[in-house]
Amino acid sequence: MRNHSVVSEFILFGLSADPKIEALLFVLFLVIYLLTLMGNLMLLLVIRADSYLHTPMYFFLGQLSFLDLCHSSVTVPKLLENLLSEKKTISVEGCLAQAFFVFATGGTESCLLTVMAYDRYVAISSPLLYGQMMNRQLCMGLVWGSWSVAFLDALINILVALNLDFCGAQNIYHFSCELPSLYPLSCSDVSASFTALLSSSLLHFFGNFLLIFFSYVCILFTILSINATTGRNKAFSTCSSHLTAVIFFYGSGLLRYLMPNSGSTQELIFSLQYSVVTPMLNPLIYSLKNKEVKAAVRRILRKRV
Repeated sequence: MRNHSVVSEFILFGLSADPKIEALLFVLFLVIYLLTLMGNLMLLLVIRADSYLHTPMYFFLGQLSFLDLCHSSVTVPKLLENLLSEKKTISVEGCLAQAFFVFATGGTESCLLTVMAYDRYVAISSPLLYGQMMNRQLCMGLVWGSWSVAFLDALINILVALNLDFCGAQNIYHFSCELPSLYPLSCSDVSASFTALLSSSLLHFFGNFLLIFFSYVCILFTILSINATTGRNKAFSTCSSHLTAVIFFYGSGLLRYLMPNSGSTQELIFSLQYSVVTPMLNPLIYSLKNKEVKAAVRRILRKRV
């Protein structure tokens, strides 16, 4: 028998303890969440309704929108609940479940962004063979592969984390449950879980980042070989939205998992960026910068009028 009490729940001390500030934050994050739902659902509907968007690029974009809905819904509803509640608790099981889905959806997005980078490379380097090379079977396989790899990675990390014992300390100085936030609360050895998490971050997230970087190096060389200026501009424009999404995701998500857990303001900002803000921005990035999406919206509106 172990000589310590077992903790059954954690307390999430996330953003503020001031009720007035909490009320303002509730309104802010509620608006962000509603915009996230509306933006991603509308993008999904536009892609599905307009036949001109039934291409591999927009198939992957639809998957990204669905993924952003899932990723945001893992953390934001609990964040909103805690901002209104005096008792900001979450069970140990619920905390580990949330950590699993945060890791799984974030990992899937990392893989999907890599797939989209490869799709852009094929579209620019082999435009005449694009439809043949990126056929529906391959696209489905790449999407299912992204989900499978990410969920397997998350499952391995959570199975290792299940061996952690929690006793005494209950306070998580974060707005959601993520594995780095649980290590200071454990009264058992966290080295196995930390090693698994670090390996996943390096192999999965950083590995995908290197693949994206390599894809864009190839894209750059292909674009530079295009003689016509209009052709170059068109090629750059097709990549700008994806590149912006990659910067937002990796600029915050990878740093969050590689930096030491301290509960600092910087750490909270990184987590808010990739789990709350980025899912709202992605549909804006892909619609405001994309002429084809704008044209599809106009066609749909004309049909309804």
